[in-house]
Amino acid sequence: MQTTKFREARLPWYTIYPAVSEFSGAVGAEAYEEWLRNLPADDPVSLYLHVPFCRSACWYCGFPTTITRRDAPILNYLAALRDEIRLVSERVPKTLPVSDIHFGGGTPSLMGPAEFLALMEFLRCRFAISKTATVAIEIDPRTLTPEMAEGLGAAGVNRASLGVQSFDPIVQKAINRIQSEAQTSAAVEVLRRHGVSRINFDLIYGLPRQTVESCVETVRAAVAMRPDRLALFGYSHIPSQVKNQRLIEAEFLPDSAARAEQYAAVAVTLIAAGYRQIGLDHFALPDDELALAQETGRLRRNSLGYSADTCRTLIGFGASAIGRIGQGYVQNEVTRDSYIQHIAAGRLATSKGHRLTDDDRVRAAIIERLMCDFEADVPTDDDRVRAAIIERLMCDFEADVPAICVAHGSDPIRLRDSAERLAMLAKDGIVDFENGFVRVRREHRFGIRAVAAAFDVFRDGVTYIPQQLNAMQSTT
Repeated sequence: MQTTKFREARLPWYTIYPAVSEFSGAVGAEAYEEWLRNLPADDPVSLYLHVPFCRSACWYCGFPTTITRRDAPILNYLAALRDEIRLVSERVPKTLPVSDIHFGGGTPSLMGPAEFLALMEFLRCRFAISKTATVAIEIDPRTLTPEMAEGLGAAGVNRASLGVQSFDPIVQKAINRIQSEAQTSAAVEVLRRHGVSRINFDLIYGLPRQTVESCVETVRAAVAMRPDRLALFGYSHIPSQVKNQRLIEAEFLPDSAARAEQYAAVAVTLIAAGYRQIGLDHFALPDDELALAQETGRLRRNSLGYSADTCRTLIGFGASAIGRIGQGYVQNEVTRDSYIQHIAAGRLATSKGHRLTDDDRVRAAIIERLMCDFEADVPTDDDRVRAAIIERLMCDFEADVPAICVAHGSDPIRLRDSAERLAMLAKDGIVDFENGFVRVRREHRFGIRAVAAAFDVFRDGVTYIPQQLNAMQSTT
């Protein structure tokens, strides 16, 4: 088997399997329309709405966004978003029940309170949104107004995810995101005052000029605001693909050992503050939904990361939005103009996707379980074997590969390629692998994506740097 060097930025995050890079135009609007028409009428679904606008560019950001100081482009886009909601709702069997809604970006909180309230009302006209539904939105504290916070509460939003990244002013200047602790604290306070009681923070390590000390200070400041959960992401520097990252001073980026030390220090600080580590990169208070889902084996990993959402269907709206239906994945046109053109013509904006095979589903489930919690049900459909393995890896850090295969009516011999790759990882002390049971050693959980890649049929081989993984300390 050919082995190459592991580079963290080049491996998928395995929020979904196969990764978006494997999507193709072979799955388009016609396939998506057929899948929508065949949805089970009574199964709850989740909705994701992508609003790709920001007021200024953060140099580290790799998401497709439009920088605008004007509201007109946002209003035009929201009109297209409403039209897409109508097009999709007309193609499903009946008014679908909804248990989770997530507004992502960009900065979806840039829309005005009236526009947001109208959009939520339109969703309620087209879908049967549960009274207990989780309604979440991503927020930039620098642009949140008291009026918008009030509007979010009135619209039924009950969870907000605030971008923090780092409170170190030196790091903030290096990534073009100046955001004070006072701004963030004020945003948290006004959101809670209007009933948006569940708060998430996003943090990043591996940024230019970032140190272990500044990471820990950021965490201490964040913990003082007592968010319910925090997501800790590693910065991936790929300026060849993300133009704004070319403004980052690459010579000031921490090396692999320093990144590992930053991750470990943040994790230790959060755990000492009473947060529980959830899978690879999330931390939650004991009474948060993620922690409870981990305890009960309901933790999932989907395109939004770790989630307590157990819906099998995710319908994505907006430019570049990804959806999942039982038959596979779909993604809308990435550029805003192309997306709007398709919707204006009265057709779905699906540009590419992936029809899941039996093998895909088994590998995906194994990877997901390895990266989530420690007890979880595995689908019993034969079509979910690789999916089941990937799911277990990403949720549990362990997986009984033969047992999962048997449960799905699949022959474990089909995963012979994965066994060969796992044997290499076991030889280097990254995993324990015996009789088909794989467990990631606690001190190497930071490198879980390299283990998950062993089950990824689209990767040429397991790739990692042993000395990099060996430098990573246990965080639990």
